[in-house]
Amino acid sequence: MYIPHYYKKENLEEIKEFIQENSFGILINQVNNKPWATHIPLELDIDESGNDILVSHISKANPQWKEFEKQPEVLCVFNGPHSYISSSWYREEEVPTWDYIAIHVYGRIRILSESEVMDSMRKLVAKYEANSKNPISLENMSEKTLRQVKGVVGFKIEISDIQAAYKLSQTRPEDHQSIIKELNDGNVTSKEIGIHIEKQSKLNQ
Repeated sequence: MYIPHYYKKENLEEIKEFIQENSFGILINQVNNKPWATHIPLELDIDESGNDILVSHISKANPQWKEFEKQPEVLCVFNGPHSYISSSWYREEEVPTWDYIAIHVYGRIRILSESEVMDSMRKLVAKYEANSKNPISLENMSEKTLRQVKGVVGFKIEISDIQAAYKLSQTRPEDHQSIIKELNDGNVTSKEIGIHIEKQSKLNQ
């Protein structure tokens, strides 16, 4: 991913926190010599050696998994909030732009055993049921229901590189207050970008 140096985020802990909070990503590889993408939760975890990994599963009906062993290099994309930035919010004339947060994670993929898939599913369900009014647990489900695991292919991705772009109007600090004010009058994602710009601005003071 092309990232101008002033938009490049290098704080790994902050990047990992973002992935954990925005884990519904896109898994990309090649299928029959064409780009193939699947939208799935990609959970950040740690393997037995203490290395960061991504864990997930896809349907066996999805042909994407059949390429994992032949072409193990994959890309995972995590998108954050984004918003149009009008140059009418600037003090001086300039073209409009778009602010956004995006993270690309590269790595090698390996198919998991059925027991490893079940372990990853337990973690996944526990994470998202934690704040539920009536949380469910895979431990309480029948064998018949859990047989559905046979219809998926689980995998882990050993991370080799992480690239993070946080484009938050860093080149226009003099306009931050005006930009934030306008974003706060917009939709949910616009407001989120405004929060990130304000946070970034305070860090640079």
